[in-house]
Amino acid sequence: MALPTLAIVGRPNVGKSTIFNRILGARVSIVEDTPGVTRDRIYGRAQWLGKDFAVIDTGGIDMGDEPLLSQITQQAEIAIEEADVIVFLTSIEGGVTDADEKVAQILYRADKPVVLAVNKVDNPERRQDIYDFYSLGFGEPYPLSGAHGIGLGDLLDAVFAAFPAEGTGDEDDRIKFSLIGRPNVGKSSLVNAILGEERVIVSNIEGTTRDAIDTKFTDNGQDFAMIDTAGIRKRGKVYENTEKYAVMRALRAIDRSDVVLVILNAEEGIREQDKKVAGYAHEAGRGIIIVVNKWDTIKDKDNHTMQEFEAHIRDEFQYLDYAPIIFVSALTKQRLRNLPAMIATVSENQNRRIQSSVLNDVLMDALTVTPTPTVNGKRLRIYYMTQVAVKPPTFVVFVNDPDMLHFSYERFLINQLRQTFDFSGTPIHLIARSRK
Repeated sequence: MALPTLAIVGRPNVGKSTIFNRILGARVSIVEDTPGVTRDRIYGRAQWLGKDFAVIDTGGIDMGDEPLLSQITQQAEIAIEEADVIVFLTSIEGGVTDADEKVAQILYRADKPVVLAVNKVDNPERRQDIYDFYSLGFGEPYPLSGAHGIGLGDLLDAVFAAFPAEGTGDEDDRIKFSLIGRPNVGKSSLVNAILGEERVIVSNIEGTTRDAIDTKFTDNGQDFAMIDTAGIRKRGKVYENTEKYAVMRALRAIDRSDVVLVILNAEEGIREQDKKVAGYAHEAGRGIIIVVNKWDTIKDKDNHTMQEFEAHIRDEFQYLDYAPIIFVSALTKQRLRNLPAMIATVSENQNRRIQSSVLNDVLMDALTVTPTPTVNGKRLRIYYMTQVAVKPPTFVVFVNDPDMLHFSYERFLINQLRQTFDFSGTPIHLIARSRK
């Protein structure tokens, strides 16, 4: 299930980036007292009262003729489209402006829950001035001080009250997977080829698919839900940088997926954007399969071509050494028949649980082969290991000092787990805890 998403919108210079950073607890956006500094939508994840949610920061909305302001408006409209709840941020300085009224007109058409906030209420004596903002038509305004972090709790309470109710979990047995990658790597063509029917518009023009599409199907008795993330823009309404929008859609799809197919274009090779998008899936702990599409376009192949391409992938995606690689063609359907079984296997590995007694046998063998290191004359001691979660498989090792578990030895332990159990396609999380 996708994280509930909040978008912060408003005219320039009302403090959207400051509020965004306050919510995330880190200085993620550029903050400067100049209108229009934030030009691109920025996506982050936050937590409130133990519940995770996504936040979209936007540039200011303005209906002026300046090209930059027009682009900011378009990006904000896309953020509005992606959001479940919108925080309409205004400022006590200057009161209700014509720009605020124009932003309100956009939000009236959005048909999304809107929470009105008035920023820069640093002086308590000015709180009475917020009542002027009732005129915008969005109910009670929430006073904020982004500079001092005052009022955020009440605002987030209102936001969470407006978020849609969580799903019922009726599709728990259905394996959900998404296809992510740069525009024009053939995601929509792969969707159609896997399904064996034309359910998605396919074109060589970047940005043809307008919305993310979920398609349910069954293969060999296993139910799947396929999430196509090729959505780029709504024609006639919003246009923007294709790669930025693709990343936004990929992040949303990853949140909902059990397994992620990272699609590469064999014809174009590996680009920096490929690694960036794959990194999101890795950090989210999802199962991953690397799919090299358009393999039919590679001419003059020999017995070593595939091995050389695979070695190049391993070199460029070193953090995905656990991900299986498959070379396919959406056009000729080469090896596509193997994909559903691979997805089911990776999903099974994501949900694999190992008994603690078996884990500790593996741990003892590992300690015998490679003893723990010493740090400043003190030896790391590992007492026992237990599995605490799946999706991804997560293990806790109890030690005398967690700070002594260096990355290299952590990597060694993870490799021992992979050599003993089938965890192909899934990352493994290892957590060190002090034994109490």
